[in-house]
Amino acid sequence: MDAHNDAEIIGRIKYLMKEMNMRQKQLSERIGVDTSNLSKYLNARMPISDSFLNRIVVDLGVSKQWLVDGTGVPFAKSQPTIVDPQAAGNEAPGGTPVYDIDATAGTQVGRNSLFTEDRIMGSVNLPNISPDCRIVRVSGDSMSPVIEDGDYVAVREVANKQLIFWGQIYIVELDNFRVVKYVRRHSDPRMVVLRSENPKYDDMDVLMSDIRDMMLVQHILRLNTRM
Repeated sequence: MDAHNDAEIIGRIKYLMKEMNMRQKQLSERIGVDTSNLSKYLNARMPISDSFLNRIVVDLGVSKQWLVDGTGVPFAKSQPTIVDPQAAGNEAPGGTPVYDIDATAGTQVGRNSLFTEDRIMGSVNLPNISPDCRIVRVSGDSMSPVIEDGDYVAVREVANKQLIFWGQIYIVELDNFRVVKYVRRHSDPRMVVLRSENPKYDDMDVLMSDIRDMMLVQHILRLNTRM
């Protein structure tokens, strides 16, 4: 890789760090790279290696194509993970908490009031799902067949709603309700397009200023009720 490509890759890594609210130490721990070496990579004092890129791809779930050349989206569209229903009640330490919350229900409460300990009904330990995520259920068919009625999604907080991974699925909280939609770029920079997977639902044009909160959907979990 040439220096120009390295500079662009470094910019995308820093973009991810800002969006995921991670400092260098946290990133080095997540991807298993020595802190001093990570600093050299990010300050262009060490050439970006393929093994370094692969660590970011695997441990952060990032698209390698996006990371290397900026095309596509940072996170590939998730395929549902089939989960044994008994796993949803797994209380093993370090698991991802599962909340008794409907992601599409009306709301007048903020994130801090929503994710309270009394709403936790269990935890799940699955590869690649960070304990920093939160798992909630989705009702309705607007995102079918990608997300079916009754599926669960693992979401993570968005540090800055101005930094959007265009084309990814988010939980978007407005004044009176929450929706689970693809967030697409609008021709008006003050707005975004909220798009359903199900074609029978129309697009929603929403002012960025009307969005109270956003959470990025990183994984889709589907309970196997036939087990």
